[in-house]
Amino acid sequence: MTAATPVPYAESRLLPPYRGLFAVDAKDFTGLPAVQHGPVSRLIPDLVDQALDRAGLHAVKDAKSFPANTGDGIVFGFDPAHLPFVLCPFLGVLDEVLGAYNRQTLGPRIRLRASVHVGPLPDSGEPNDGNGTPRNDTHRLLDSRPVKAVLAAASPETTHVAAVISDRVYEDVVLGAYTGLHPDSCIEVSASVPGKAFSRRAWLHIPSPSANLLAGGILPPVEQQQEQNTPDGPGPDEPAASPAHRGNTQHVGEGAAVMGNIGGDFSYTGGANTYRADNQHWGGGDNVSGDKHVGGAGGRN
Repeated sequence: MTAATPVPYAESRLLPPYRGLFAVDAKDFTGLPAVQHGPVSRLIPDLVDQALDRAGLHAVKDAKSFPANTGDGIVFGFDPAHLPFVLCPFLGVLDEVLGAYNRQTLGPRIRLRASVHVGPLPDSGEPNDGNGTPRNDTHRLLDSRPVKAVLAAASPETTHVAAVISDRVYEDVVLGAYTGLHPDSCIEVSASVPGKAFSRRAWLHIPSPSANLLAGGILPPVEQQQEQNTPDGPGPDEPAASPAHRGNTQHVGEGAAVMGNIGGDFSYTGGANTYRADNQHWGGGDNVSGDKHVGGAGGRN
């Protein structure tokens, strides 16, 4: 007999237990030859489990709630008491595990986008466990523009993981100082997904940022020209300003100050974005297109 679908707001009912949520997707998975899809799909959970063991999170590895292999990644729930340790040290250890694998593999490199969220989800051992808005939002965060953009721009030699942390996790765990992950290691972003009615405040964390992500601060040519034409800007015989450092704030009309100098064919479109020393903000529209090539010979994004 099919269970009746609950009618919203018709009555009060018990809230499902809160569960931490962790999900990863492999970059460029669909671009791999079909013969490699199965092996890579099986490899990703093994690498994640290696990192959980090395981070001391055996309880999370052995007690995953509603685990699922999505083909190009995995998702699972866990006791939210472990959220501080999933943020730190696990994300950093996962980056190290992937880096070690990528340096010795003869096959495709594995670079992952990761998302961390928390919320009430059914978890009673039934087949439909884990379904609900928090699960949907976890996948939306994973597919959001900023985390895709930063992993595409980063060097494949150095950056193997880019993580997006929901605002709820950031507020409760990071700002609550329950984790070893410092707030200054996170970048505030507007996480939106093309074609989806989804836009959330979220936070990027890159465990091993490559040098081009750290360079930052180059004004686009149009704004450089505007800078020269302002009363406070340099005169016609004075050299043009390089990065616009005013105290601790850089302003960009359009571009990606946080990205810095990126080699190859890189396209970034969006509205006004701001980079700040302590609290860093990206506006909407972190679109990446074209061939992104950063790093040494053989490195591909």
